[in-house]
Amino acid sequence: MISGKDKGKEGKVLQVFPKEGKIAAEGLNIRIKHMRPRRQGEKGQKIEFPSPFFAARSMLVCPRCNRPTRVGYKLVVNEGKKTKLRICKKCKESIE
Repeated sequence: MISGKDKGKEGKVLQVFPKEGKIAAEGLNIRIKHMRPRRQGEKGQKIEFPSPFFAARSMLVCPRCNRPTRVGYKLVVNEGKKTKLRICKKCKESIE
């Protein structure tokens, strides 16, 4: 996360919402939902869940250099097949 209350934290992406341009990540942007008791004698609960946030507030962490980085693309021709690779802008290594 590069901005907001969880700036500097890292988490695995759990859900992607492409129409809204948002993502939900593990351990980031945690919200608390209060649940009412369903039956008599049962207690209410507080449920914590990761809320979606704008994808522009996050960056990919390169697995090679372990730093947040922008992503570049490179076309590679292999036996007549074109493949598009994601490249780390800091260490210039392929991601995946």
